Amino acid sequence: MNNVVCRIVLLVCLSMIPFVGYATANLEVNTPAIVNLKQSMQSRHGELAPYYVSGAVGLTYDGLIAIRDANSIPLAKRQLVNSFVAAENQDRSALYREIARANSHPEWEKDIRVTFSQRWINLAKPGWWYQTANSTWARK
Repeated sequence: MNNVVCRIVLLVCLSMIPFVGYATANLEVNTPAIVNLKQSMQSRHGELAPYYVSGAVGLTYDGLIAIRDANSIPLAKRQLVNSFVAAENQDRSALYREIARANSHPEWEKDIRVTFSQRWINLAKPGWWYQTANSTWARK
């Protein structure tokens, strides 16, 4: 199977795994707010991708992203990358909150965040950096 098909199969499989204690949660729910957040994140991904590849930006253990190595970002681009990271984290946090609300269980937000954190790491390309549960950085 090619890489894209493998990622799709993995995403489908992960979406079928219920997060602990909440077998009825629909993690693929789409409301207008969720659709807008996903579109915003997708459009920003192209801007962030080179920084994931270089290791400047990594996936955090809590479902967000962070500047991992600011020195690998040219000084002239640091403010721009910081704004991308802030916008991405804002959208990710809103996405988790909206999915919990759409499931009529806002108290599930933390569990949804954990599930998505695992998804992002599983879908990361080889060479991208992510944080482990003890906050250390590892390279996929």
